[in-house]
Amino acid sequence: MAYASSDPQARATKLVIAGGFGVGKTTMVGSVSEIPPLRTEELITEASEGVDDLSGVEQKTTTTVALDFGRITINPQLILYLFGTPGQNRFWFMWDELARGAIGAVVLADTRRLDSCFGAVDFFERRGLPFVVAVNCFDSAYRYGTEEVRGALDLDDSTPILLCDARDRESTKQVLITLLQHAMSEARLTGAPS
Repeated sequence: MAYASSDPQARATKLVIAGGFGVGKTTMVGSVSEIPPLRTEELITEASEGVDDLSGVEQKTTTTVALDFGRITINPQLILYLFGTPGQNRFWFMWDELARGAIGAVVLADTRRLDSCFGAVDFFERRGLPFVVAVNCFDSAYRYGTEEVRGALDLDDSTPILLCDARDRESTKQVLITLLQHAMSEARLTGAPS
C-alpha cells in the first residue's frame, strides 16, 4: 500500500539500478514500483547496427535511452526513488547525473554475458558508492553460485551478491533491502550520514 506523505520530515532516498544492455533493469524497476514506472524506451532500429552489441539479446526490440523511474513508499517517513540507467555504452554519459545523490546502487548482472556489468562495477567502485550485485537468473542461463560470480568480477568479500529474478516483486524487494542494509553499514564505517 502506498502512503501519501505530507510530512515535512519525510526522507526521500535515491537508489540506482545499473548494469549492461538487456540485463533486466527496466523489468526490475517495474516489478517493485508502486506507481506506473516512467520508462524512456525506444524501438531498436537499423541505425543501431554496428553501434549496439545485441549478442545474447537478439530478441530485444526496445532499449532505455534515458532512464527508468519508480517509487516505493516504505512508510510515511521513508520513500525510495529508483533510477534505472540506460545499458548501452553510448548512453553512459547519463550515469553521473543519475547517480548524483544516490545512497547506493544495484549492479544487475546476467551470467550469460557477465562482462556486460564490468563497467557498472568499475563506475561505482571509482565513486565509492556502495553497491550490491544482483544476478538476474534468466531461465536459459546456467546457475552459478555467488562465490563464482564474486571471483569472476574480482569483488571483495564486503560486496553483497544475490541471485534474483527481476520479474518478481519479492525477489527485487530482497535485493533493495540488502542494498539499504549495505549502504547503512558502509555509512557507519566511514562516518558518513546515512
